[in-house]
Amino acid sequence: MPVSYDGSDTTPAIYVIHENAEWTAPLYHALDELGLVYYDWNLATVSLNLSAAAPQGIFYNRMSASSHSRGNRYAAEMTVGVLAWLEGQGRTVLNGRSALHLEISKLIQYAALRQAGLNVPKTIASADSDDVIAAYSAFDGMPVITKHNRAGKGLGVQLFRSEKGLISYVRGDEFFPSVDGITLVQRYIASPENIITRVEFIGRELVYAVRVDTSNGFELCPADVCALEASTCMADSEPRFAFDIDQDFPNSALGQELVPKMQAVMQAENLDVAAFEFITDADGTAYVYDINTNTNYNSDAENRAGLSAMSRLAAYLGHELAIITKKIAA
Repeated sequence: MPVSYDGSDTTPAIYVIHENAEWTAPLYHALDELGLVYYDWNLATVSLNLSAAAPQGIFYNRMSASSHSRGNRYAAEMTVGVLAWLEGQGRTVLNGRSALHLEISKLIQYAALRQAGLNVPKTIASADSDDVIAAYSAFDGMPVITKHNRAGKGLGVQLFRSEKGLISYVRGDEFFPSVDGITLVQRYIASPENIITRVEFIGRELVYAVRVDTSNGFELCPADVCALEASTCMADSEPRFAFDIDQDFPNSALGQELVPKMQAVMQAENLDVAAFEFITDADGTAYVYDINTNTNYNSDAENRAGLSAMSRLAAYLGHELAIITKKIAA
């Protein structure tokens, strides 16, 4: 069972840094099954003694870009400081400061994606509501979506097919800016099947790709606590699940093209565990629009495919802990 570290145990352990207990529960179950020693570091409320020595072990950062939406407004900012404290003492941090900066800014994500040669939808960032409206003219009348720069859970995502609709939204009561003040206006990429794909990596190795049905909207959290029901569209000859693992992706031409570039992003940005989301248009061109470093997995999709990414993640953390423990003992 997870406990909060009180400084009394000097045995190297796994420390899970987060702000949402619902999302860590499946990981803790997997760690328990492997008999691994771990501590719960919930940074929703924390007091840090910067003069203290950090404990020994490995530190896995699961801080989320959407933490502010759960009342934990400054959890991400506190986590940046905690990660700097750990890294400054030479501790092994998985998904460290660079990963967190990327997690909480799509502007940083898009720069990293483009540098690796991945397509990103045309995007304009604005810190003023008038500029959000003015940005529409750059898309030549094509549909656009708005989204928050620091988001998660599809925050701020709205689709507009006309400038009039965008103006009405921005000037109305429903509009609210990103917590960092930056709103993105982005070219809308239409998927012929209303499908996006989320590609999961652990230890920078491909785990699987999951196809996500977007028919019910843009809030696409795969965690069991926010799972959607299977589609009941009468046009479907069989039930269409909200999340379904694509067994063919790794060996497909698209998978062979995208996976090495995604791994290059992880290498460049010091990402250890991450998910990349992309959408394919009618011409077959894939656009990557999101990187999530606080990844969750959908158990229904995994059960149908006979896979468990959380078990693999727990094993990966155990492997990294064993490496550190051996170094300390030498």
